[in-house]
Amino acid sequence: MPGDLLTRHRLTVDHYHRMVESGILGPDDRVELVSGEVLDMSPIGSLHAAIVRALARWMAGSVGDRAILSVQNPVFLDDASEPQPDIAILLPRVDCYAAAHPGPGDVLLVVEVAETSLAYDLGVKVPLYARHGIAEVWVIDAATRTTHRFRRPTPAGYLDRDVIPPTGLLQWDAMSTEATSLTSLLPWSPAGGAGRQPGGSR
Repeated sequence: MPGDLLTRHRLTVDHYHRMVESGILGPDDRVELVSGEVLDMSPIGSLHAAIVRALARWMAGSVGDRAILSVQNPVFLDDASEPQPDIAILLPRVDCYAAAHPGPGDVLLVVEVAETSLAYDLGVKVPLYARHGIAEVWVIDAATRTTHRFRRPTPAGYLDRDVIPPTGLLQWDAMSTEATSLTSLLPWSPAGGAGRQPGGSR
């Protein structure tokens, strides 16, 4: 078939969920739906996991019952996109979003930790979050411990973009919290255990 006749069929969130329910996608498949495509997510290395844990511990203590801390769970952006950010800070709800995944208006902050996915997070996911009005996004480079911070979303992208060094203070706009730095949160060598798994490495 000539190339100009080929059609790419994009999935909706409903189709995506049916793939999970029917077993086409299993519980061990690390995928997310972005702009109608089911995309593989990078395997979680030990450094990635440690950074997420450290951030989650700090954030949970900072927000208390003023917000909900969601770790590696879906956020519904539209009928074609349901990404799973490493961390999302959500508006509080009594049912903890049991009836439906949180939408853009429920999200105060999204954090993506990038061990092998920095270009993808900055080039694909950040613009996606901006188009859907996510108020603030951090992309943390696990290798350098720098934080790419994005604020003031527009359909064309974020108006405010900062790169915060490891010693720089982190604090999000949506609520008053104690500021801290990645150096304080992650007091170990960046090379220590990066991606290593028992019995091997990646």
